[in-house]
Amino acid sequence: MAGQDARSTRSGTSRITIRAGAASRRWARGEQNGKLQSPKAALMPLVSVVVPTHNRVRLLRRTLQSILAQHLTDLEVVLVDDGSTDETKQITAAVDPRIVVIRNREPGGVSAARNRGIAKARGEWIAFCDDDDLWSPDKLSRQLMAAERAGAGWAYSGDVNIDDKLRVLSGGPPREPRDVVALLPRWNPIASGGSNVVVRSEVLAAVGGFDPSLRRTEDWDLWIRIARTGPPACVREPLVAYRFHTGNVVSDPSGMVNEARRLAQRYSIPVDETAMQRRAAWSALRAGRRLLAVRHYASAIAGGDVRSIGRAAVALVHPGVGNDGLFRFLGRDSEWIAEAERWLGAFATDREPDDR
Repeated sequence: MAGQDARSTRSGTSRITIRAGAASRRWARGEQNGKLQSPKAALMPLVSVVVPTHNRVRLLRRTLQSILAQHLTDLEVVLVDDGSTDETKQITAAVDPRIVVIRNREPGGVSAARNRGIAKARGEWIAFCDDDDLWSPDKLSRQLMAAERAGAGWAYSGDVNIDDKLRVLSGGPPREPRDVVALLPRWNPIASGGSNVVVRSEVLAAVGGFDPSLRRTEDWDLWIRIARTGPPACVREPLVAYRFHTGNVVSDPSGMVNEARRLAQRYSIPVDETAMQRRAAWSALRAGRRLLAVRHYASAIAGGDVRSIGRAAVALVHPGVGNDGLFRFLGRDSEWIAEAERWLGAFATDREPDDR
């Protein structure tokens, strides 16, 4: 279904008419004591947060904690349990009445799970959060206010990368909206995957959901389609924490490159294949696969990226390969990281909530 929607929008750049922030003004006027609520709450929530999950109950609990702690309280959480066999089934609406649980008997993949959550969502806006990531308490309110000011139908923010103990590994400011729109045909400049963007439900309905046939670039594919309806708004603050852990190591990143080629054909866009080869190489290094990383760097070199000669040499000997020392190669903006650490401190304990 999502793939069909994607194909139907390839040739056009139809713009979705964004209502002039009427809903946003309604909830803005209802702000009290730092909590944002919409007068329409009895009919429909302002935001639906779609959370797909599979066998990650330990990480999921803290993710839900960060979503339910949002200053914007007029929300629902559509939790899609994608065939989990762990204790995920214990998480129900009894935990919080704003949680709506959908359970799949068999795993169908993250994109299919998100699409099922989208179909169930009732909000005027739809946000996505993976089951291992965290949000700043003002993430949704700040993004919706930015969208209101810009008259935009979607918004993103900045992020940081964190480890399993919630220590910040790297991070820096995001690109400006005009740069994001310009770069999307070449590579995906929106960090933190599906955990970053919030989009009007009417915009999402017009462009279609995630393509289940894509496993490494499904978010990029969707952002390309959404960007054709108009530019996004941006909050230049670290409002998302993308968690790196052993459960999301990609052992074979070649799919990133292959799927990027598919997107190039699908949308007739000039995908930067050398950039995708570098991303695949970095993923291989994170998995400890030095020779695979060198092969991807070699492909980048063959595409004209001479700087990857040095990267390939480092891949063979650097002690950070296969561990968090690899993040030393990424940017570390000290002020940016300090800002993220201020809100991450509320979650930074050695134990996950209710972990045994």
